[in-house]
Amino acid sequence: MVTAAQEGDLISCLRDDGGAVVFDVRVTPRASASRLEGFSGGVLRVRVNAPPVDGKANRALLKYLGDVLTVPVNRLSILRGESSREKTVRVEGLQAVVAAQRIRQALKK
Repeated sequence: MVTAAQEGDLISCLRDDGGAVVFDVRVTPRASASRLEGFSGGVLRVRVNAPPVDGKANRALLKYLGDVLTVPVNRLSILRGESSREKTVRVEGLQAVVAAQRIRQALKK
């Protein structure tokens, strides 16, 4: 369930950017399963089950976010932070309001 504080973080996290949505992510690799952890300080927290080796965690992140947002993975890209836990992700052809709805639904599961 998304709390009122998390809802505010969700809204501040997602930004419309010329036909795309852009948001900041904090990734934790080597999790037992890929999942959304919620929001904190305007950052979406995601755990991925891949190690941070040879871009595996980045690919796992994009694939998982594509599944959550129901968009093809080729519409997602990492703008900043490819070698960091803190990343900025861009999703082409998706509005922030739609992304927020889909993330809310994923957090309820």
